[in-house]
Amino acid sequence: MAPGAGLEASQTGPFTRWPTGAGFDKFYGFLGGETDQYEPTLYDGTAPVVRERAPGYHLTEDLAEQAIAWMQMQRRGPARPFFVYFCACATHAPLQPPADWVQRYRGKFDQGWDRLREETFARQQAAGVIPRDAVLTPRPDALPAWDSLTPEEQRVSARLMELYAAFLAHTDAQVGRLRDALKDMDQYDNTLFVYIVGDNGASAEGGLKGSSNYMGDLQGLISDVARFGDAPQTLAGENTYAHYNAGWAWGTNTPFQWTKQVASHLGGTRNPMVLAWPERIRDRGGLREQFGHVNDIVPTILEVTGIAAPASVDGVAQRPMDGVSLAYSFDDAKAAERHTTQYFEIFGNRSIYHEGWMASAFRGRAPWQVISAARGEDFGADRWELYDLRADFSQGTDLAAREPARLRELQQLFEQQADANNVLLHNPTPENMRFPSLAADRTRFSYRPGTLGVAEKEAPNTKTRSHAIEARVRVPQGGAHGVLATLGGRSAGWSLYLDAQGVPVYRLRIFDAEELTLRGSTALPAGEHVLRVEFAASGKSPVPGGTLRLLVNGTETARGEVKRTATMYSIDETFDIGLDTGSSPADYRAPFPFTGTLQRVDVELL
Repeated sequence: MAPGAGLEASQTGPFTRWPTGAGFDKFYGFLGGETDQYEPTLYDGTAPVVRERAPGYHLTEDLAEQAIAWMQMQRRGPARPFFVYFCACATHAPLQPPADWVQRYRGKFDQGWDRLREETFARQQAAGVIPRDAVLTPRPDALPAWDSLTPEEQRVSARLMELYAAFLAHTDAQVGRLRDALKDMDQYDNTLFVYIVGDNGASAEGGLKGSSNYMGDLQGLISDVARFGDAPQTLAGENTYAHYNAGWAWGTNTPFQWTKQVASHLGGTRNPMVLAWPERIRDRGGLREQFGHVNDIVPTILEVTGIAAPASVDGVAQRPMDGVSLAYSFDDAKAAERHTTQYFEIFGNRSIYHEGWMASAFRGRAPWQVISAARGEDFGADRWELYDLRADFSQGTDLAAREPARLRELQQLFEQQADANNVLLHNPTPENMRFPSLAADRTRFSYRPGTLGVAEKEAPNTKTRSHAIEARVRVPQGGAHGVLATLGGRSAGWSLYLDAQGVPVYRLRIFDAEELTLRGSTALPAGEHVLRVEFAASGKSPVPGGTLRLLVNGTETARGEVKRTATMYSIDETFDIGLDTGSSPADYRAPFPFTGTLQRVDVELL
């Protein structure tokens, strides 16, 4: 979806910025920045996908199968072209590769990230993918040396990297299935296949010690990964939400400085890309050193297909594209570079590339501290660095003091590019990262069955304030079970449901910090019932604890305490009535639909 369009990720629409509203004939996938690989939050077109997950299910495999089936369906005539955008959730956290893939990498990373970086650097030079005179940049002071970890921390950290490697290899194999399908269709040779590997550099959001539930870590709920020391293999599997150490992110960004979010340096922006087109690109395995950016892909496709960029879309005049077609380099590895200027910016970390030079300004906030401020909003006080990438491939030598005039020119150029592209410089805080909500200032909500796939940010915000959830149900003869209402999923969230025996249950999970289950005393008999959960927040903390009560027909049946709540559960899970469309925060397997009659669910924010 378009950036900032999360407030439209609900079944009330509008759907104009969903993929099918933005030009795609078919969409099958997830809308958030990530999703669970085993119980994903999926949409087919604009409708939530609700189905039982078969044993052995894995999202990346499902996406590949859907893409292959769609490609095969398009071949109704010899002249019918097609375009597929395959966007896997992998290898974004959570790291959830199939178990049999993990075994292939057991023990492969026991040497640690410092040694891995040296080994990778040597292989890169031997393969010729980096210059012989490239510099292996040093480890930032903020990252620990591998040898400074305890043996227990090393065991757990090595297992986390095994998860990542397995996840990457498994994803690569699914991309290979797309290639093989094209070959089986006799369409591979005349297809432009673009494979971009990565997402703004490897992610350091798993923190210094790694994480067993990284979304909580980003909110200050640091995972106790040490508890996996005696059984690190348990970090893998369907019930985990792991992410690897920041040190591994730095190691896999060899030979560059820093990681994802640090857009000032190449370690936070540069990724591998492979272009294949056997009928047109003859230099198989050839390398290209000209600067290129992701915004060059659309101009490349338009040029090679002979399609002109539209001057207007739906009556709206279009701005010129910033990118440059890469087709000029297909036949000439030494062709003069055409994409000569490009700005970068994430959370105030910024840089500008221009004709072989790069000026960089890193704000100083560690990339695993996503919602903590750096140093005020005085961006003019930031220290800039300067690199000559023509002679310094990996940004190893800062020339800012030697060439102040050139640095000032590039700083001015960044300001021009930022202004032209509406860049807003800010520090990330909970306040300025908050999007508008359809719920607005309402405090009372009533829902009926069929309310599915509502994005967390559009659901009633029960997370950090006193509230009540009330479900009115009719249980048939023989009993009933299933979900009445749920928000969030495996990593964090809550669910009100009747278990397999028909007993009322309320389950709350706040990452690895809090888990509370309130269970009724008996199964509900046939007839009408009112189930109510009440949360009374205590204290003035932004994430207060409090008391939870489960009431059945007005009588309290269970009570419990939590020490704290959370500001968010996920970026992909949803609010559902009558079943669970994503992963489960409880011990049932989604979707677990309610088998009785659910009349309505009321939510009140107190």
